[in-house]
Amino acid sequence: MDITDVTVQPLPAAPHLTERRPPVRARGDDARAIGAALRSDWIKASTVRSNRAVLGLTAVGGLVVSWAVSVLVTDEVLTVAEVGFYWSSVSSMLAAIAGVLLFGSEVQHGTLGPAVAARPARWVLATSKTITAAGLGLLVGAVGLAAGFGGAAIAGLGAGDIASLPATVGWALLFSALSALLGLGISMIVRQSTGAIAGILVWGFVVENLVKLFLAEEAARFLPFVAGNHLLAYDSDLESAHAIAIALTRAENAAVFGGYAAVALAVGTLLLYRRDTE
Repeated sequence: MDITDVTVQPLPAAPHLTERRPPVRARGDDARAIGAALRSDWIKASTVRSNRAVLGLTAVGGLVVSWAVSVLVTDEVLTVAEVGFYWSSVSSMLAAIAGVLLFGSEVQHGTLGPAVAARPARWVLATSKTITAAGLGLLVGAVGLAAGFGGAAIAGLGAGDIASLPATVGWALLFSALSALLGLGISMIVRQSTGAIAGILVWGFVVENLVKLFLAEEAARFLPFVAGNHLLAYDSDLESAHAIAIALTRAENAAVFGGYAAVALAVGTLLLYRRDTE
């Protein structure tokens, strides 16, 4: 047989391989994930025992303190509309602690890594925790005000000026919500609940009062809790006439205190992107 008579069969064509690209997360998908993240964060916040302790302390402390002030202070005329806000400074600190625990408990119990893995878009986590912290702050503030008004009413005080009460309650609740946001931001930066709580309490009750002694009153009014406490309904007897005269308006105090919370949240969110990778 002549070799030239052999028919060469063509090789089968190689199968066409289509390029498979990894799925890309759309911004809309991330936005729709906020609802699920909120439900998850609220379940966590409502089941942590420390948050229940914060609410219990807020209620019991508000009742006891407002009742004791109403009964023991006899050299001036007090009213429910005034005494009801006396506990708000402390309840706002408790709201800040609740904000700290919202993120700090995730780090402590090792649930931050799975949360990041489930939702790689960090802004979804930051947004969810911000909304949840604000809600916790409002809840703690409302419980504190209810306890404060209740203790004063039980002591038999008169109602006082209630015409401006709704607006004043709104400013007090704003202070509590912003305090929780500040606590959340600090916790996201520090990543350690004990250190964050200790820092907030020491600064708010000790360091800031010492710093005020060495600052001009024009500068001292921009300290965080000086601005925050001026959102409440009463004036401190420790302030000079000049300090009262140059005091910021409530809107300005809200902007100052809210600015501190916004900066803390911005830095914490940046660190969530760059540091909390697992």
